[in-house]
Amino acid sequence: MPEISRRTFGGLIGGGAVTAVAGAAATPAEAASAPAERPFAARTASAHAGRPNLLVILGDDLGWADLSSYGAPHIRTPNLDRLARQGVRFTDAYSGSATCSPTRFSLYTGRYPGRTPGGLAEPIADRTQGLDPHHPTLASLLKKSGYATALIGKWHCGWLPDYSPTKSGWDEFFGNFGGVLEYFSKLGQLGSYDLYEGDAEYKDLRYYTTVLTERAVEYVGREHHSPWLLNLNFTTPHWPWLAEGDEETGAEIAAKIRAAKSQAEVGNALNHYDGGSVAKYTEMVESLDAAVGEVLDALRRSGQEDNTVVLFASDNGGERWSYLWPLTGEKFVLQEGGIRVPTILRWPARVDGHQVSHKPVFTPDWTATLLELAGARPDPAYPLDGTSLAGYLLHGEHLPERDLFWRVRANRALRRGDWKYYRDADGADHLYNLTADLREQADLAPDKPELLAELKTSWERIAAGLLPYPG
Repeated sequence: MPEISRRTFGGLIGGGAVTAVAGAAATPAEAASAPAERPFAARTASAHAGRPNLLVILGDDLGWADLSSYGAPHIRTPNLDRLARQGVRFTDAYSGSATCSPTRFSLYTGRYPGRTPGGLAEPIADRTQGLDPHHPTLASLLKKSGYATALIGKWHCGWLPDYSPTKSGWDEFFGNFGGVLEYFSKLGQLGSYDLYEGDAEYKDLRYYTTVLTERAVEYVGREHHSPWLLNLNFTTPHWPWLAEGDEETGAEIAAKIRAAKSQAEVGNALNHYDGGSVAKYTEMVESLDAAVGEVLDALRRSGQEDNTVVLFASDNGGERWSYLWPLTGEKFVLQEGGIRVPTILRWPARVDGHQVSHKPVFTPDWTATLLELAGARPDPAYPLDGTSLAGYLLHGEHLPERDLFWRVRANRALRRGDWKYYRDADGADHLYNLTADLREQADLAPDKPELLAELKTSWERIAAGLLPYPG
């Protein structure tokens, strides 16, 4: 094995990349012949490929180490591992928030969730909240630039009649408006049926992951006359804990939803606190991997694979049954387990494979990146909070040092280089060096009060420009 620096080795261990270097989830023959994963370097020369298609795939509550290429010892994800080998695997990638809808706000707008009223909900839970249709989005900006746009799967940025993907720049929508649904009946968090095509109900009682996969395969396989954006948002592996073939358990949950006398009772039924297991969760993640594989196969058959940017990530950290080692925390909190997510980018026409990046990036960066790759411009009245990675990915430009910022009601966090400032739910401030202490156990706040104060001041300066939480 070639020599690597102490920092690179620490990044490999922290990112679970030892398995990826060895060819995780590959056959023995593939593993033996696969090149080792190497630190990212931009391709030295590349022919102009024209504006790429953009396929953005989100898992739902998928933990940072839930893929075998990120370290899971018991979950096999050959399709996503192959995607990682064909592109760049990011070890220090973060979601825009610690729950579903705020992160989706940050992806669609390229801005902190707290810039808009709907982004203050953590997550959105009723019809009064949503993404303002007048706010520019990734889809609306790309549409102005000549892209076809579609969203398939989970929206979770507001319900009809006021909010919808088709009101916010997507030409087509097929999926669910809410944050969670029972996978067969499609009963969602408001207690009603929640599968739509456009703004009309669409009846299909098959397993939801299967339904979304079929629709995505159809979309990428069409004859397209312009470049396209497809946001493919799976609900897998979000609770309830159901896999293909679990119709009986799904029917029991659906019965509880129909009998519920309040939204809280609906939520309790969908949360499925009395169900699930490591084995069932593994089955769900592996079904997500198989679904992604079907869509990628359809993309290859269509002849569009080479000039399609595929970005895969999770909307926030893992929960309940996720494999998160060695991270601390999970969904809802701003510890690493709640916001660090598996993230893979592939673009065969412009970016080499078998690479790993340890650069800290987060969801709003991808909005800025995709817009630049597509030749679209942000709206100057709504400045982005993310930094485009296009120069880094295509030309090897140095990423400027900047602060990654998060705010939720119970926590605050800011990352600058190796350092992370974190305030817990009890109001105590902490300081961690993530390169030395990925698990966030060695609190250096008492040893470095000046640095703690500097990062805290930076956090407060950014927060002062955001909307206050109601109440």
